[in-house]
Amino acid sequence: MTPDTVEKTPLTLLGLGAMGTALARTWLAAGHPLTVWNRTPARAEALSADGAEVADSAAAAVAANTLVVVCLLDDASVEEALAGADLTGRDLVNLTTGTPAQARARARWAQERGARYLDGGIMAVPPMIGVPESGGYVFYSGPEELFERHRETLAVPTGTRYVGEDAGFAALHDVALLSAMYGMFAGASHAFALIRKEDIDPASLAPLLADWIVAMAPAVHHTAEQLRSGDYTQGVVSNLAMQVAGIPTFLNTAEQQGVSPELLSPYFELMRRRLAEGSGEEDVTGVIDLLVR
Repeated sequence: MTPDTVEKTPLTLLGLGAMGTALARTWLAAGHPLTVWNRTPARAEALSADGAEVADSAAAAVAANTLVVVCLLDDASVEEALAGADLTGRDLVNLTTGTPAQARARARWAQERGARYLDGGIMAVPPMIGVPESGGYVFYSGPEELFERHRETLAVPTGTRYVGEDAGFAALHDVALLSAMYGMFAGASHAFALIRKEDIDPASLAPLLADWIVAMAPAVHHTAEQLRSGDYTQGVVSNLAMQVAGIPTFLNTAEQQGVSPELLSPYFELMRRRLAEGSGEEDVTGVIDLLVR
């Protein structure tokens, strides 16, 4: 066989929202036989012209193939869609956004019904699907053998990153990265708010802000090493005492600019608490220990 005639793994996809549709079109374009189902039939019918087989029920779609990918609204939607399906012998890959606890519970639920289970956390938006240079990928967790069995097929829409046997790890990595993203958005929002009333073009601040965030990003590696070693004084450049001493400047500037400090204040409060409880020679890494209950 030539590479063009190698048989492609057939699969089923449940859920055809924006992300599900993007996944479906990519698998179809790559030559994978695809059976689809969606609660709103019109979305499924739209893919039939591209070669998809449209099932009239989720149970029928599941019955069509061993590999079943689920991309629905939430965990409750997964339970509802699969309630009447026979999962015996199926390889269930759940790309529905959820919590680590939900993923672990869903893995047990699938196993009790005779299925093998992988959980996934999508680190991409629909326009990134099918575009290798976009940098998108999906975290996967669950049995490594199962991931390896389907790795090539799962890698067709976007990159793959396997993060461990624990079914909850994909969701945990997903939420951890997205939490950092929202923290970055919060800081950027505060920065733009500070100049909002001034004669400063936001477009002139944007490249400076982007470059600064990129320059600071490698600090996460330093934080990771301190957490691993337990020594928060290792390689400190600006210690906690120095940074806490600078907090009034940030708060006073916000007040003078008529900007609420509510996006920064919680972090500053943690810094102050850590200084009171720990060493001023530490890095800010110690605030992490205050967050863990």
